[in-house]
Order: sequence, then structure tokens, then C-alpha cells
Amino acid sequence: MPSTRILIADDHSLVRQGIRDILEQYEDMLIVGEAWDGPSLFAQLAETAPSLLLLDVTMPAFEPVSSLGKIKAAYPNLKILVISAYDDDFYVKGLLSAGADGYHLKGQPIPQLKMAVDQVLSGEKWIASPLVNKLLHPDERKKPPIVLTARQSSLLQLLMQSLDNRNIALKMGISVKTVENCLTKLYRLLNVQSRLEAVNFALQHPEILSAASPQANIETEKVNFTVQSMTSILLVDDNARFRYELRQTINIVSPKTMVYEAENTCEAVHLIEHISPNLVLVDVILGKEDGIQCAKLLRKKDANLKIVVISAYPDKEFHRMSTEAGAIAFLDKKDIDIASLRQIIADVSLS
Repeated sequence: MPSTRILIADDHSLVRQGIRDILEQYEDMLIVGEAWDGPSLFAQLAETAPSLLLLDVTMPAFEPVSSLGKIKAAYPNLKILVISAYDDDFYVKGLLSAGADGYHLKGQPIPQLKMAVDQVLSGEKWIASPLVNKLLHPDERKKPPIVLTARQSSLLQLLMQSLDNRNIALKMGISVKTVENCLTKLYRLLNVQSRLEAVNFALQHPEILSAASPQANIETEKVNFTVQSMTSILLVDDNARFRYELRQTINIVSPKTMVYEAENTCEAVHLIEHISPNLVLVDVILGKEDGIQCAKLLRKKDANLKIVVISAYPDKEFHRMSTEAGAIAFLDKKDIDIASLRQIIADVSLS
């Protein structure tokens, strides 16, 4: 049985790599190319002749509706599965009407991506389950916008500056216990579970800060987010391209940080014997090696190492095993961005 030829189009290389990692484990899936904007997409379509296009429609130089129409006209047998972070029902309807065969949401459980691919390839439509109710009941009232109090806005801004609870208390002139109580209420209001999620929410919804009381208003882009206190980070991953992309992101967040790289356990151990990095990022899968065992070995070499295990497979068992190996956190690769790295580096710097 011939493999399904798949073209991945997304302007974030880490997302493309995550999708590739998920689908390449299936023998009937063949990734034939990647695109990152409109021109590269049309070039890759002509060059690779895929049978399935996995598409993020928010790429640069790409107008979704008209482009989907052109693609369908030029490649009538091509199946198109949109993979997007946007869950607006009008947006979804427009893209399905323009020619998309399915609409999948980023962040859904990994097995659902394979289900979406299989259903689209079978000739059926796919709509991510969180979207179904929106499409069936478009007239339901939307949730009211989140409006922060002046204290909540100030608290969120200080979180975005990577301050710990003690320094937040000093800045706001309140006790650490009050900070903890306010954080609990803020998390509940934003429907998040941690300060990292709260910071990400604020970066994705900057309007919530401008919607607060006048004394709390700021322009979020003017806040200095750069962390300068880290001195060295070790990246342990067998994928050279991923290491490059991650190193570039770290350089944006913390320009003065020295970044070391290793592609396997042996190289990582060798480096640990000569340097003492402030932070180690280890992939769960290092070629044929076990990244969790690598993390455990590194901890034996240096009990003070702060290790974060990363993976394209956010499996609960991997999370448990990473914690047992001594990791301080477990991250899904697709969630690693400037905001999350900033928070990780800040937390390690303050600890």
C-alpha cells in the first residue's frame, strides 16, 4: 500500500517538527516537504505532489480564502486539513467553505491528529470536537470579556517581568501571603493553572491589560522581558535543526547566555564534566537512546543540575518518569516559545 504523501505548511519550524515527529511514526505516512509562507507553499505543492496538505492559514504572504480556492482548483484531488489555534466559528466556516476538508485545533491530544488525517483521507469532513458545539449553536451568548482590577493588572504585569512572589510583594507593598491569594484569584479568572500560563495568556490577549482601570494601563510591548541573569544552558537533542531553532530563541530571550549543545548522552556527560550549566533541556527521545535515562545520569553527575525534559509526545507516563528522574519540569515541544523560555529561565535564575 503506497504511503500518503504529506506536505506540512506552518510558519513555526517547531510546530512543523512536532507534526513531523508525530506522523513519521506511522508507516503509511510520508512527509514529502515543508512550507513556511505562501510562496514556499505553492512551490512545494508543484514540486512534491502531495496527497494531503496540513495547513496553518496564518502564514506570511498567504491570503487564506482565495489561496484555498486556487489550490483546490489546481489540485482537485488534494485533501486539505487546516491545523490552527483559532477557534472562531465564522473563521472555521469560511475556510471549510473555501475548500478545506477539515479543521483541527492545535493543542488537541496527539491521537486526534492521526484521527483527523485518517478521516480527511477517507473522504469525510473533520471538525475538532471543541468546535462542534460552536458550529451547531452559533447564537449562544459568548462569554463576557475579562476585566482586571487595578491590583490584578499590576500583578499580571509583574509576573510578565519574571518577579517571584517576594519581589512582587515588595513592589506592591503587600504581604507574600496576599500575593499568593491574589494569584489564586487571578488564575481562576484567567482559567489558567500557573504563572507561566498566566504570562502566555497575557501575551496572547494584551487587551486585558488595557481594559483594566486607568492607573493599570500599559503598553505590554514596552515592558522589558529580556532575562540577563542566566550564564549557560545545555541543549540535549538529536535533531540539529531543532537545536538551532531553540538556540536562536534562547538568544532572543537571554542574549548573554552561553548555549552548549549535545546530540546524545555521551556528549552531554562529557560537557557536564567540564561545565556546570544553569539549565539543561533534554529531549525524551535521543535517536535510539532514552532521554529520561540521560537526565537521570546527568543528575548523578551533578546533583544540583536543573533539568527540564522536553518532548514532541506530551505523554503522562513520560511526565511521571521525568519527575522521578529529577527533572524540574516536563514541556511539550510545541509549547516552547519565547514566553515559555523566558519564564523557565527566570524561574531558574531566581531559584
